[in-house]
Amino acid sequence: MPVPVPRQRETPATESGQAVLHTAAPPASIGTGVAQATPQTTALTLLVIEDDPAGGLTVPEILDADGHRIRLRTARNLTEAERLLTPDVHCILLDLSLTGSGSGAAAGSGASNGSGIRVTGAAAPTATAATTATLDQQLAVLHQVLRLAPRHAVLVLTDEDDAERAAEAVRVGAQDFLFRDELDGRLLSRAIRYAVERKRADIAQYKLAESKLRAQENARLERGLLPTPLLEGSDLRFAARYRPGRSRALLGGDFYDTVRTPDGTVHAMIGDVCGHGPDEAALGVELRIAWRALTLAGLCGDDLLATLQEVLEVERPCEEIFATLCTVDIAPDGRRAGLCLAGHPAPLISRPGRRARLLPYENSGPALGLLPRARWPRRQVELGGTWSLMLYTDGLIEGRIGEGKERLGQDGMVEMINRHLDRGLSGEGLLEASVTEARRLNGGELTDDVAVVLLSRAEG
Repeated sequence: MPVPVPRQRETPATESGQAVLHTAAPPASIGTGVAQATPQTTALTLLVIEDDPAGGLTVPEILDADGHRIRLRTARNLTEAERLLTPDVHCILLDLSLTGSGSGAAAGSGASNGSGIRVTGAAAPTATAATTATLDQQLAVLHQVLRLAPRHAVLVLTDEDDAERAAEAVRVGAQDFLFRDELDGRLLSRAIRYAVERKRADIAQYKLAESKLRAQENARLERGLLPTPLLEGSDLRFAARYRPGRSRALLGGDFYDTVRTPDGTVHAMIGDVCGHGPDEAALGVELRIAWRALTLAGLCGDDLLATLQEVLEVERPCEEIFATLCTVDIAPDGRRAGLCLAGHPAPLISRPGRRARLLPYENSGPALGLLPRARWPRRQVELGGTWSLMLYTDGLIEGRIGEGKERLGQDGMVEMINRHLDRGLSGEGLLEASVTEARRLNGGELTDDVAVVLLSRAEG
């Protein structure tokens, strides 16, 4: 039989400190196809918000899916509702006849506006005024409830002749509506369970959409941070692979770039900031942009690296941070190049009919940021007519081989590249196969950042 809504809770809530939808296991899905039925670990709690001072609203005894009685609380206004809205509340039943959101007993004289607010300095609103209130005014309390409890399921209760207002309430954000004259235990129990499940689905859908939006934004950000090679007018082919070591990171401390200056020289570089955090990634972007600006301004070799070291010393978060760098400037005819190494692994060159090998790396200079007033000698390298030059960071060669402590190393990388060249791989395919094999040999993802750049030229 129907029972009056209790005005005060007899015992305080025993659950606290957890988010609403994690306090109890979700009830059985009511046709939503979102959640499977799971055992109920705590009883459902319904918070009823209604302002009938005579207690005329009655709520029938309602049971959850397991036959347990659903606990009821009541609030006469939003001030009381906010106090009673503890983590063990699963659903809110809002009487849409509630016309305000004030506290239950304001000081001073005057009439009540139906929500517990005392009106002073003006005549009390009449019943006619209340019935002719606009739809927006009638739904104002619902908007406040939704702001107060954004993660709670909300049901609205209204009269049968207010179907338009009930439908608008659902469009605003309520999970469902009920007509006062049709209120019974079975219907209300089903509506509560459905509302809780629908709210779960809404939150999951929102998180999925938010995740997709974040992924799209990250992809746009990554495209903006990774370089676009400036090779217009050059006969060189360009390919690159980049894989940050940090999980879910857009960029690591590795960086690379390639530009062609007005005299026809193609400049390429690759570098690695020590460390794997966001500060190191940001510093890598700064060094790349500085390198491009300085190169287009005409600097090359030792002068360029000395200026980059000044940039690093100003921008690095602490004095222990350093960066390795490899720069190559390829002559306009494509047959020779200048090479500078600042503590970085030497590039690999391959030519038709010959095994790939590392370029000479004697007399290389120190990493940027290690020694003040350091120098970086530029070495002249003969490339020939047809060739491929691969620049890489140490993330590619420091992966382990099998279960032991042995690492791939430069010699292992050279052997790996030669195997792929023997299979006829080149360009993007060569880089993809090389990074994939390095991961396989490591037994999983490489923990360090990996950047690889391949420049190729075919004579005639």
